[in-house]
Amino acid sequence: MLLAIDIGNTNIQFGLYPRGSSELCCSWRAQTVHQRMGDEYAVLLRNFFTEQDLSFADVSAVVLASVVPPLTPRFVEMSERYLKQTPLVVTPSVKSGVRVLLDNPDELGADRLVNAAAVKALYGTPAIVIDFGTATTFDVVNRDGDYVGGAITIGIGLAQEALVSHAARLVKVDIEPPPRAIGRNTVQAMQSGLFLGYVALIEGMVQRLAAELGEPNVHVIATGGRAGHFAQHTPVIQATAPSLTLDGLRIIWEMNQPG
Repeated sequence: MLLAIDIGNTNIQFGLYPRGSSELCCSWRAQTVHQRMGDEYAVLLRNFFTEQDLSFADVSAVVLASVVPPLTPRFVEMSERYLKQTPLVVTPSVKSGVRVLLDNPDELGADRLVNAAAVKALYGTPAIVIDFGTATTFDVVNRDGDYVGGAITIGIGLAQEALVSHAARLVKVDIEPPPRAIGRNTVQAMQSGLFLGYVALIEGMVQRLAAELGEPNVHVIATGGRAGHFAQHTPVIQATAPSLTLDGLRIIWEMNQPG
């Protein structure tokens, strides 16, 4: 099986694909802990495997993308020591099927490159990927399948934490749509600003990015923890893809195999 690992700032996603299959067999999510060693992640991963009656011997290849530099070598070491596999680490220099048209391609986060490769292969171009994570990112792929840039903004969770921590009379509320935009109490007012304000951000950014791209019909695909939540409340998101990054890792791994 192919083990795909997506190391994010908040969570780490693991996914297993049977060799030759595009279907995700099983997946797990763990909290990103910067201080955790490779041995500790190996124990965690072994527990996940055991729950599915799997063993490390079932893994025949590993591919990973990381936006947490200190953890990258630890996962490489873990893979080599426990899985007996040297992982393919995704960087802009790895074959991905996507040309990166940035001023400095090395600045592009591995997860954003992986998402671009996945949306190109699975949904077609031109496309915009909205990834709801610690930060919310917008990644733009033109008609030719080139990564042309995007936007990065604060994630909704961080926005809520910043608001509550810097305003003494505000408390944490559920990030849910209020009954109306004009809040009639503090909770409704916060939900309006946070949730509906974020929906307005999504819609405004998609409109601006599509206009600059100069394309009347752009695929807009959402992924990440809150993708489905927001997709229900805006027509600009055409599809949600919870495993988009893992699928992109599989696609890139396949591209880099001999023959």
